[in-house]
Amino acid sequence: QRQLVESGGGLVQPGGSLRLSCAASGFASPSYTLGWFRQAPGKEREGVSCITSNADSINYVDSVKGRFTISRDNAKNTVYLQINGLKPEDTATYYCAASSFGCRTGYYRFFNYWGQGTQVTVSS
Repeated sequence: QRQLVESGGGLVQPGGSLRLSCAASGFASPSYTLGWFRQAPGKEREGVSCITSNADSINYVDSVKGRFTISRDNAKNTVYLQINGLKPEDTATYYCAASSFGCRTGYYRFFNYWGQGTQVTVSS
């Protein structure tokens, strides 16, 4: 059974940092693209970042470039999202997802395995 389990969310003041983690299990091999999505209240879910299995392709949505860093450790079957310079508009539920396709703008629609999400709240 394929499973994605996120952790690391929380309440952070503006300007603060968080590192989200997502542990993947049940996948036949690490040759899958992993990504992070977020959904704020009243808004559609959006793809934030993705990374291919060997990290040869990484993508970020424009609104997070320079503040978010995605990485993965295939030995641990884990993907990370380092978030710096948090803003109130980053408040959302963050979801980890997996795809058998690549990673580039426009490929977020191919993600078809999802975690349960972890809440990130940015507030003073």
